[in-house]
Amino acid sequence: MDNRPIGIFDSGVGGLTVFKEIRTLLPNENLIYFGDTARVPYGNKSPVAVQKYSLEIAKFLEMQNVKMIIIACNTASALALSSLRNEVRIPIIGVIEPGVRAAIKSAHNNNIAVIGTKATISSGAYQNRIKRLRSSINVIAVPCPLFVPIVEENLMDTKIALDAMEMYLSDLKKTDIKSLILACTHYPLLKNQISKFFDNNINLVDSAYETAKEVKETLEARRISTEQETPGKESFFVSDSPETFSNIAANFLNRPIDGKCIFHPWAEI
Repeated sequence: MDNRPIGIFDSGVGGLTVFKEIRTLLPNENLIYFGDTARVPYGNKSPVAVQKYSLEIAKFLEMQNVKMIIIACNTASALALSSLRNEVRIPIIGVIEPGVRAAIKSAHNNNIAVIGTKATISSGAYQNRIKRLRSSINVIAVPCPLFVPIVEENLMDTKIALDAMEMYLSDLKKTDIKSLILACTHYPLLKNQISKFFDNNINLVDSAYETAKEVKETLEARRISTEQETPGKESFFVSDSPETFSNIAANFLNRPIDGKCIFHPWAEI
């Protein structure tokens, strides 16, 4: 048994969707979350930059003595997972594989849509993985780059968000797509708005729950689950704007994290 914490990182607040599911499924595990709020979004960055940022965060989490790292970011999972596994010795889990499996299970026809950042869509990670698992599926992929800053600025319930959906998703709405993968961990924070845009007539798939299940299975398989019976401790680190992060996190988690969010500028690492 292993009481060391699990490390979770994202480009900003979006990875809290994964954090929340892991906390629900594994209430006694200690968790450390890092949001790279100084460099969000990752979706418009080059693969080299995303790999560099991801390695810096992974090394920081290793310094916190974590036993596992979860890349709670689709862009980083698409562009940096392989390289991180070559650099870090502890288990690392991304969010793409669990999301793809969930989408295929829920697909009611041979059409699946994927929305994500420019980098995730351009990488073809979801499209290629879906095709490898089920070649008969038709995949429509649409980049929605403004969704991440909308979430980061807590503008989910504004006309700005609705206008962005009209711009990105209006053509998709005219198709017979019934299954839509939210291929960015920020996007579930827009889940209600996206569902409403599609007249509540579409199955929205996010990888958070499936990723949490894979974390639990990996802990058990490697025999590194915690032995403590008390609620797990939590720490939150950000690279900029801790107050903004704390406010959004409190709204999403339905509980305050005041006093727990630590500003950690990269210059000090």
